[in-house]
Amino acid sequence: MDDTYDVVVCGTGFIECILSGLLSLKGMKVLHIDRNSFYGGEGASVNLTNLWKIFRPNVDVPKVYGANRDWNIDLVPKFIMANGKLVKILLKTRVAGYLEWKCIDGTYVYQNKKAGIFSSGGPKIEKVPANDKEALQSDLMGLLEKRRCKNFFVYVSNYDAKDVNTYKGYDLKIMTMRQLLNKFDLEANTIDFIGHAVALFNNDQFLDRPAIECVDKIKLYMDSINRYGDSPFIYPVYGLGGIPEGFSRMSAIQGGTFMLNTDIDKIVYDENGRVCGVQAGDQVAKCKLVVCDPTYAIKTGNQNLVKKVGQIIRVICILDKPIPGTKDIPSVQIIIPQRQVNRQNDIYVMMVSSVHNVCQKGYYIAIISTTVETNNPRAEIQPAIDLIGKQNIKEQFEQISDSYIPTGDGSKNQVFISNSFDPSSHFEAETEAVLRIYKKITGEDIDLENLPEDVEQ
Repeated sequence: MDDTYDVVVCGTGFIECILSGLLSLKGMKVLHIDRNSFYGGEGASVNLTNLWKIFRPNVDVPKVYGANRDWNIDLVPKFIMANGKLVKILLKTRVAGYLEWKCIDGTYVYQNKKAGIFSSGGPKIEKVPANDKEALQSDLMGLLEKRRCKNFFVYVSNYDAKDVNTYKGYDLKIMTMRQLLNKFDLEANTIDFIGHAVALFNNDQFLDRPAIECVDKIKLYMDSINRYGDSPFIYPVYGLGGIPEGFSRMSAIQGGTFMLNTDIDKIVYDENGRVCGVQAGDQVAKCKLVVCDPTYAIKTGNQNLVKKVGQIIRVICILDKPIPGTKDIPSVQIIIPQRQVNRQNDIYVMMVSSVHNVCQKGYYIAIISTTVETNNPRAEIQPAIDLIGKQNIKEQFEQISDSYIPTGDGSKNQVFISNSFDPSSHFEAETEAVLRIYKKITGEDIDLENLPEDVEQ
């Protein structure tokens, strides 16, 4: 601690570790501190012992689950967009080479269907098509609606912001997404599918935003399909905790110093209100700037630097069977759009299994997440529990977390605070936070276009 650094990073969460790696690569002298004994913070992948310690302290882990080494359980449910900005950062820094990856086998979307002549109504999950054949066979929509939906996706696929001839008379920067969708006369369930299962918005606010925002997200989904398989999502073997560990390794290679099991008591400021160090006990690490997650700001009396924006409930379930209705695939994402269950925010279910080296063979890990809307969060996630099947759940761990965002950009006091994980199914929002903070610190954008040409990558 008693040394001088360019930057002190507090917390080994996703955003903090990527920044630690990037700033070390930039030539900065980094001290990285975490109060925990493991990497990843809120986004860690933990073994059984740590899982029980977090949720059931002083309770022994049942021996039926075997050895710790067979389990790497994520504390948050996220997948990685195959052509998203996180993948580009992983390739740019070559951290991708530290990890082994697998494609997610399928995405499903929840729909309340009307009864037809040959079919019963009610809630069902349908696979989001990954290719033309699946689209033709899908029961997500009827034949006429499929044609209208195809016309919409053809328009989006051909749209090029640099070529006015592809606009077809629509100014996507001015018109709302609702207006664009109305041009194609799409049904409500189809709009849910497009906005929530393809564009991956977690509520319906996108409908009244400029259409270009949703179209860009749809194009990202399209670009991610078939990049590494028939899925837009990939996932690191041994769990998401491998991502912060990979960037921590890169930081260490560049000379970064790491101290786990170490907490800070104070962020020290100079007479001008700019950070000049962090204090732990009677030791002070001098520095020019601090990067930290919201919990470190709150604990050190800097509550004014963050703002609570809500709560998120996450439920980790150990299953002995895959989720019903998904054809027993070993990894899946299920999206429950808000409108389908009379909510204001979507519910997400992520499931992985032993093929990802996250649990013992014969078991599955399903994690539910959503934004808390009432004073009864357990009731809010009941539709997801019903999908999984209560009878299939061997263990269930619930956690309600406060969600924070920084109140400033860090430019005045040089304290750069990350945002809490959102409940969405991917890391794009967190990656945007990384890029934003990196530019504030260095004054430069990260070049995500000129990536290494490496076949193995």
